[in-house]
Amino acid sequence: MSFPSTPHDYTCPMHPQIHADKPGNCPICGMALERRVISLEDAPEDTEYLDMRRRFWVATLLSLPLLLLNMGGHFIPSITLHTWMQDPLFNIFQLILATPVVLWCGFPFFERAWSSLKTLQLNMFTLIGMGVGVAYGYSLILTFLQQTNQLGWVPAGMALDVYYEPAAVITALVLLGQVIELQARSRTGLAIRHLLQLAPPTAWLLEKNKQEREIPLSEVHKGDHLRIRPGGKIPVDGIVLEGSSAVNQSMITGEPIPVSKSPGDSVISGTVNTTGSFIMEAQKIGNDTLLSQIVHLVSQAQRSRAPIQKIVDQVSAIFVPTIIFIALTTALIWFIWGPEPKIAYALLTSVSVLIIACPCALGLATPMSIMVATGRGAREGILIKDAQALEGFAHIDTIVVDKTGTLTQGKPALQEIILVTDEMDLNTFLEIAASLEKGSEHPLSKAILQAAEDKNLPIPECLSFLSITGMGVQGIVNGQKILLGNLELLRSQGVPLKNLEQRAQIYRERGHTILFMAINGEPAGFLTVADTIKPTTKEAIRILQKGLGITIIMLTGDNKTTAQAIAQEIGITQVVADVPPSEKYDFVRGLQGKEYKVAMVGDGINDAPALSQAEVGIAMGTGTDIALESADMIILSGDLMGIVKARTLSQATMTNIRQNLLLAFGYNAIAVPIAAGILYPGFGIFLSPIIASAAMSFSSVSVIANALRLR
Repeated sequence: MSFPSTPHDYTCPMHPQIHADKPGNCPICGMALERRVISLEDAPEDTEYLDMRRRFWVATLLSLPLLLLNMGGHFIPSITLHTWMQDPLFNIFQLILATPVVLWCGFPFFERAWSSLKTLQLNMFTLIGMGVGVAYGYSLILTFLQQTNQLGWVPAGMALDVYYEPAAVITALVLLGQVIELQARSRTGLAIRHLLQLAPPTAWLLEKNKQEREIPLSEVHKGDHLRIRPGGKIPVDGIVLEGSSAVNQSMITGEPIPVSKSPGDSVISGTVNTTGSFIMEAQKIGNDTLLSQIVHLVSQAQRSRAPIQKIVDQVSAIFVPTIIFIALTTALIWFIWGPEPKIAYALLTSVSVLIIACPCALGLATPMSIMVATGRGAREGILIKDAQALEGFAHIDTIVVDKTGTLTQGKPALQEIILVTDEMDLNTFLEIAASLEKGSEHPLSKAILQAAEDKNLPIPECLSFLSITGMGVQGIVNGQKILLGNLELLRSQGVPLKNLEQRAQIYRERGHTILFMAINGEPAGFLTVADTIKPTTKEAIRILQKGLGITIIMLTGDNKTTAQAIAQEIGITQVVADVPPSEKYDFVRGLQGKEYKVAMVGDGINDAPALSQAEVGIAMGTGTDIALESADMIILSGDLMGIVKARTLSQATMTNIRQNLLLAFGYNAIAVPIAAGILYPGFGIFLSPIIASAAMSFSSVSVIANALRLR
C-alpha cells in the first residue's frame, strides 16, 4: 500500500513546514528531507541512513590509526615511535589519512554549513563545519608552509603540532551520532509500516462466471466482488454480500473479541477473517480505505509541530550566533592570556566550544517525542492528527461529551419485558411483539427483532398488519388481535390501562422508551427499549473525573429525562439536554470565554461544529465521516477508555519533551563553559575537541533514547 507521489512530497523531520517535490536538505537545519508518507515500496538504498553509515565506517577506519598513534604516543615507551612522530613526514602521513575523512566523509556537513551561511539560517552544521574546518585548515596551512621551508623559526626536522587527528575523529564521531539518530528516526516509522503491512498484497476476485482469480491489490476496483477465505485478511473496505463469519478487528479498533459479520455488515481493510467464508463488495479502495486514511493521519501527525517547538526555534535562532561569539571570544582570551603555545590553545578551545555546543539535541527534543508518541497512539487505536492536539490535550480541564454514540452504543436495545398477566411467559410476549415489528420500519423495531433473534425465538406470522402513524402498529397474530405502541394507541382502542402507566413511569425516569401491548382489548404488559451504555463508559468517566481531575459535562440533543438518567448511572453531575447542533457550538465557545480549556467528544454530524471549535476535538471512530474530519483526535474503537489513554499519552509526551529540553539545555549550560576552559586556571582541566565531539554525540543519543521510552 502506498500513496501516489504528489508535489511537495518531501519534508524535514525537524521542520515540517518545509516542503519540496524532490529530495534535498532542509534550508533551516540542514537535515535530509524525507518522504511525507512512508511507503513499503520505498527503496532502503536511497535512505540517508545508509549513506551516513558508509561514510562513518570509512571515517572510522582512517581516523582510528590517527587516534591510536597520537594517543598511544604518550603512553607507549618506544623511541622509534617518538622519533617518527617528531618527523615532519608524520604530518604528511596524518594529512593523507585525514583528508578523505574530512573532505569526503564530512562533505555533507560542510555542504549544509555553507548552505546555512548563505541563507543565514545558522544551525548545528554551521558549528560542526566551522570547528572541523578550522582545525583541518589550520593544520593544512602549517604543513604546507613547513614543507615549503617558509617557517624559518621552526627547527629543521621537527614536526609542528597539527590537528588532523581531532578533525578526523570529530568527523567520525559526528557521523556516528548521525547514524544513531537516523536509525532511531527510522524506528518512529515502524507503526506506519506495521499498519501498511496489515493490508494483504492480493485479493481473490469473484468473476461473473463465478470463477475465483487472485489479483494484486492495486487491481481491485470499486464494486468488485471478492471472496474472503477463512484466516484471510480483508483487502479493502466494503460490505458483506453472502455468507457470514466473525472478523478480528483488533488491529483497527482495539476490540479483542471478533465481530460477527453477515450480509449487509461493513468490513474494514486489514482486519482478519476467522473461520467462516463470505463474499464482499469492494466499496472503498486505495487511499479511500480506513487503513490508508489512518496511515495518512499518522504520517501527517508525525510531521506536525507542537506549539512548544516555537520556544525551541526562538532559542535556536540566537543560540548558534551566540556560540560563535563565545568561540571567538574564547580564542581571543586564550591567545592573549593563555599559556604557550597560545595559538594552539586558542584553536583547540574555540573548536571545542563550536563542537560541544552543536544544537542537534535541542532540535531533536520535540520532534522525536511527537513522532514516537503518535506512533504509540496509532498502536493503541488513537489517531492524533497533529502535534498541537497532542500538546493541547495535556492541558485540558473540561471535556464536553455527546451522549448518543459516545457514552452509549448509539442504537436502541430491548431492556425489560413487564407482564400484567400470568397467562403468558416472557418469550411468548417477545415472539408476538417481534411478529408485529417485523413489518415496521421504526428504529425501535430493530431492537425487538434483534432481541428475538438473539434468543433464537420463532417469529409467528402477522396478518392484517397496520401501522398507525404516531401511535404504533396492530395486527392478527395466532388468531388474536394485537396492539403494540404508546398509551395513545391503547386509549384510542378503549383498552383499560389499569396500573400500566404508573408501572411504566419508573422506566421512563431511567430514560427508557415504552411500548405497550394489548391482546384482544386487554392489557398484556409492556417492553422497554433504551440506548445501552458502553461497557467501559462508567469506569472511564470515573478515571477522568476523579483520577485525572477533569470536569465532564454531558451535552446532548436528547430529552432531559433520558439524559439525566444516563448521567446519573455513569456518574456525570453536569448535564445540558435538549441542545440543537448550533447551540453545542455556542456552548463550547461559552466555556472557552470563561477561560476553560475544552475538549469536545462526539460522533455525529451535529457534533462537527463543536468539535472544530474546541481546543481539542475528539471523534469516535464509529461516528460519521464529517465528525471524523472535524476532529483533532480519533478514538477508533469508540471506547471512552481511549480518551483516558490519550490523556495519559499526551501528558507523558509533554513530560518527555520537557525532559528532552532539560537534557539539551542543561548539557549546553554545563558543557560550553568547560569547553571554553573555565576549569583550566583552577584545576588544570582542558577539554579536547575529541572529548567535546563525543559529548555532543552523547547528548543527541540521550535525547533520542529518552523519547523512545514513550514506545
